[in-house]
Amino acid sequence: MSASVLYDAPGPKARVRNRVFGVIGSLAIVGLIVVSIMRLEEKGHLDYAMWDIFNYAGIRQNIADALLATLKAFAIAAVGSLVLGVLLAVGRLSDHRPISWLSTGFIELFRSIPLLITIYAVWVAFLTDYSMWALALGLSIYNGCVQAEVLRAGINSVPKGQREAAYALGMSKTQVMTYVLMPQAVRAMLPTIISQLVVTLKDTSLGFIILYPELLYSARLIASNTQVNGQYPYVSVIVVFGAIYIALCLALSALATWIEKRGRKAKTGIKVAGAEPPTADGAANAGGTGILITGADGSADGGGGPGN
Repeated sequence: MSASVLYDAPGPKARVRNRVFGVIGSLAIVGLIVVSIMRLEEKGHLDYAMWDIFNYAGIRQNIADALLATLKAFAIAAVGSLVLGVLLAVGRLSDHRPISWLSTGFIELFRSIPLLITIYAVWVAFLTDYSMWALALGLSIYNGCVQAEVLRAGINSVPKGQREAAYALGMSKTQVMTYVLMPQAVRAMLPTIISQLVVTLKDTSLGFIILYPELLYSARLIASNTQVNGQYPYVSVIVVFGAIYIALCLALSALATWIEKRGRKAKTGIKVAGAEPPTADGAANAGGTGILITGADGSADGGGGPGN
């Protein structure tokens, strides 16, 4: 019987019991799904008319406009959060205490405030007439603080020997951060960075609170203003718009996977130069270093080879 680090391998009775529990749990889940579908069918939410509303040109155009608005806010928030994250991470790791304290205070403050409050405060205080920029700025502030902590963890995970070697080569602190630490931190934490970008994409739905016409705002508008057989098509709207969000998140995750695989295949490093052939006068260039040993009489020694 094989054993795991965390627990012992189950015996014959335990395996049978686990299978029974698995079958019972699966049947319970299937039963709940069937009951839910039956109840929706009884209330008429699965009628063809409830789904036919998406064939209307006006509703399709509304969805297309909402999708474009969501992607615009996400693009601005994604770039803003990454830029702010880099600045805050570098600031928090700075040797200048005022900069480090300021960056740390900013990160801890806006990580503690709920995102919805941040978006609403930015909208009311500064950008009442520009809901898209209020949403993008609120998302950039909150997610930038999260990305800063992710990058800081990645930078601290780089072995100290690489930093010390870079300083020994005469590189400045800015060069060490730019060319040695930050690239390795981004590569190490890329899955976490992309995961936070997926969260940023989903958080664009909070724009409905400031009347920004993104997907969730459009869904509420369609569901509450379209009547079919005396009922509002909440179920069909939730399913369709939920599928759009899922498709967007899957596309972003696929892009992240492609970028990560491409980064692993990238040929990086220093190419080792081959040894040069001996010179015409017989002086060998040992190992391609170009070093000649000179004897006491001033004659060139070819590196201590045979016959010298």
